[in-house]
Amino acid sequence: MPRAIDGSKRKNRRAKILKLAKGFYGDRKSNYKPAKDAVVKALDHAYSGRKGKKRDYRALWIARINAAVREQGISYSRFIDGLTKAGVKLNRKALSNMAIEDPAAFKAVVEVAKNAVKA
Repeated sequence: MPRAIDGSKRKNRRAKILKLAKGFYGDRKSNYKPAKDAVVKALDHAYSGRKGKKRDYRALWIARINAAVREQGISYSRFIDGLTKAGVKLNRKALSNMAIEDPAAFKAVVEVAKNAVKA
């Protein structure tokens, strides 16, 4: 039985890869073999990028909180320890936004943390 080399399944599979490679440079957008390699690598980077984005945002929030609490005369680690001891359940994203948008409320939270650390 002869080998099918121009069947619809093969064309569809290759078309799917070439569609994903749209916008790539040179042969990577139009030739199947380089496009397949480029698409696999791009999808791998996209996956790890989605995971890394979460780490990057957390680091940003921590840096913002640290800068805001140091103005109040306390370190970030003591601040978080104080919140834990006081039973305050605010995540770092909320604390970061509070430090930027509502400094008065953030100052009150810092005072709660300071009192919990002292006690």
